[in-house]
Amino acid sequence: MKKIEAIIRTSVFEEVKDALRDAGIDFFTYADVTGVGNEVHKGELSYRGTVYDTSYIPRQLLTIVVRDINVQKTVDAVLKSAKTGEIGDGKIFVSTIDDSYRIRNGEKGDTSLYNKEA
Repeated sequence: MKKIEAIIRTSVFEEVKDALRDAGIDFFTYADVTGVGNEVHKGELSYRGTVYDTSYIPRQLLTIVVRDINVQKTVDAVLKSAKTGEIGDGKIFVSTIDDSYRIRNGEKGDTSLYNKEA
């Protein structure tokens, strides 16, 4: 099993979600995150008397755990749907998961995952 973490632009989230569903990946988690990267123009923006820090970039962090057989199609779905060709498109990280359990019934390992084998 592998954990795929993808940091993507918030503007492409719906496209990525649809691409994952088309690839047979029905379950993942996501969170709103902020970061600092190369596209940042450091500074501040003042609007109606309030100063905003413009050095932070809003992004979505997707966490997807898949069977080994589904890793490449999951990565390909994110790469294809999240790419704009501009600096700041994001990153994908793949790491190994030792084990997983389904809390509802105690299933262990690959069978505890929601995604089917390709």
